[in-house]
Amino acid sequence: MSVILLQTVGSFSAMHPLQCVLRAQRCLRRGPLASVSWLLLRTCRAHSSVPSFVCPSPERQQEDGVWKDFSSRLATGPTFQDFLRSASVPPEQPSSSEVEDPPPYLTVDELLGRQRRVYLETYGCQMNVNDTEIAWSILQKSGYLRTSDLQEADVILLVTCSIREKAEQTIWNRLHQLKPLKSKRLRSRVPLRIGILGCMAERLKEEILNREKMVDILAGPDAYRDLPRLLAVAESGQQAANVLLSLDETYADVMPVQTSPSATSAFVSIMRGCDNMCSYCIVPFTRGRERSRPVASILEEVRKLSEQGLKEVTLLGQNVNSFRDNSEVQFNNAVSTSLSRGFSTNYKAKQGGLRFAHLLDQVSRIDPEMRIRFTSPHPKDFPDEVLQLIHERDNICKQIHLPAQSGSSRVLEAMRRGYSREAYVELIQHIRESIPGVSLSSDFIAGFCGETEEDHLQTVSLLREVRYNIGFLFAYSMRQKTRAYHRLKDDIPEEVKLRRLEELITVFREEATKANKSFVGCTQLVLVEGPSKRSATDLCGRNDGNLKVIFADVEMEDATDSGLRVRAQPGDYVLVKEMWQSLNSANPGSMGGVSLRGGVSGGTQGCGCSQALSDLIC
Repeated sequence: MSVILLQTVGSFSAMHPLQCVLRAQRCLRRGPLASVSWLLLRTCRAHSSVPSFVCPSPERQQEDGVWKDFSSRLATGPTFQDFLRSASVPPEQPSSSEVEDPPPYLTVDELLGRQRRVYLETYGCQMNVNDTEIAWSILQKSGYLRTSDLQEADVILLVTCSIREKAEQTIWNRLHQLKPLKSKRLRSRVPLRIGILGCMAERLKEEILNREKMVDILAGPDAYRDLPRLLAVAESGQQAANVLLSLDETYADVMPVQTSPSATSAFVSIMRGCDNMCSYCIVPFTRGRERSRPVASILEEVRKLSEQGLKEVTLLGQNVNSFRDNSEVQFNNAVSTSLSRGFSTNYKAKQGGLRFAHLLDQVSRIDPEMRIRFTSPHPKDFPDEVLQLIHERDNICKQIHLPAQSGSSRVLEAMRRGYSREAYVELIQHIRESIPGVSLSSDFIAGFCGETEEDHLQTVSLLREVRYNIGFLFAYSMRQKTRAYHRLKDDIPEEVKLRRLEELITVFREEATKANKSFVGCTQLVLVEGPSKRSATDLCGRNDGNLKVIFADVEMEDATDSGLRVRAQPGDYVLVKEMWQSLNSANPGSMGGVSLRGGVSGGTQGCGCSQALSDLIC
């Protein structure tokens, strides 16, 4: 099958593309049109700056005699790569040099943002925060500007969540609020474009496009590189969508742009997708299969964040401790995966690659002044080497998120979690023995399919037995495409779900209050985040266990110079003696304290402030 690349000049320059096709077919003396694959330019126009390959008219053949053996000339003529190079940007447009080659129906200029202003709103989990930074990095490179003013935006993008029905309803409500903004747009301004990004776009593509004609573009979690093209297509008045999931997209070469210039912490995505296929969870269907970034690209991103003065990074993934980098051939060995005792997987055991313990070790060595956290893990992937590393490294936070979802072994089996209550409790005990003083958090679902009162009471008893410091509790929300949707019945009435949820929340608060009382009177190292929302005279930060700590904004002794008095700034480490616990029962994870000593780092790597203060912790 032949491929004809039409760079139309000369006698073809005024022809309609279909005429070009028919003329070229006659020149080739071929059979039916279906026997030839055609790659056409969007319009028939001359490209005088690059070599052209022209199929002349029969009259021209007779005049110059150069087309006696067209097939042989075609074989030695321009290749597909020549065609791609011919689409490169003219030197007089330097701003477009960073834009990738456009599709045949768009020009490079049409892919450029031309300083249109983008307003981004983020909903849902930390992965969506990181996705927002990735999307903005791609758009910024294409010439878009960022705005925090909704009224001056030319493009509004909502980064969405689909984990529960309530999360999606929030987006439907937001679109309703944005309708007047779009309908009342002044004709003197460029048309306002609205886009839905992330999991909701992936899950509800057809419904969104049919229900909300005001939505111009949809981009799934693996399609953010396509945003410039989607927006360019939308400029013609058409809706554009790309919700294709990828088996290898990790955005490893995209450096996220921090959305808050005053931030002291950042999220670093190390892997995407999930293979666990828990029966209640939509994530594998909106985020795709597990794939991990190369270790080298992660380390490079963390180094850059350290150089920028950030003091905390959180390694992110839907199943973060299942990380497995197979990009290096020498590490694709047959070493089997070590799971937590009593845990199993829903998929064939994987082998080889660089695992999470290796990555955590390397990340923690980059900057001893930078705290390291990670979320969200699965309980099955906590081998002893990970726990030992957390215990040994001062800058790896002694805080572990351990999603339980239920305290009933019967419900856990229906959820396809891969463990029993007994195995989970044994893991908790092992973690506390390996990491003394560790802070624990968890997720729980109330009212899953078939949950009985006895099952519910077992979850209540697990909350009391473990006594978590932080908890995230929700009523079950059935999601289409999941195993539960196809095989189980959502048979718990809504009022029962809500009643059970309230009971779980009440018990969690009681036990968290008891657990966090152990910090009262203890000296903690706190990373200052900024002013407290409660009082203009207080500062707010988080301790190693991720508990919020509020303390007075006063001068204190500098840990590195006892003769110097300083005031703490965001990004500084402060030694705080925690004197009381929050009286707000809705937030038992908040502490109050008195600052004793500060380490003003000024963003300088390796200043030793956190280590100097850590030595004073009781």
